[in-house]
Amino acid sequence: MEEQKRRPFDVLNTALNNTVVIGLKGHVEFRGVMVSYDIHMNIVLEKAEFLKDGEVQKGFGTILLRGDSVVYISPS
Repeated sequence: MEEQKRRPFDVLNTALNNTVVIGLKGHVEFRGVMVSYDIHMNIVLEKAEFLKDGEVQKGFGTILLRGDSVVYISPS
């Protein structure tokens, strides 16, 4: 049985419409529902919240995160 290879966009597709935590350069984290992304890994989050030490600091609603600032994406 051949192992299925997963590409980065396959992983992003599985994250669509799910809550994720996104880490950005400068040790900044946002949590929200990932509703869209593009080939540059620009990401749109809805119900976005700014996190500090894992605690919600501020809600933002809908935001766009620039792909060149993204360090990691994790399920929440």
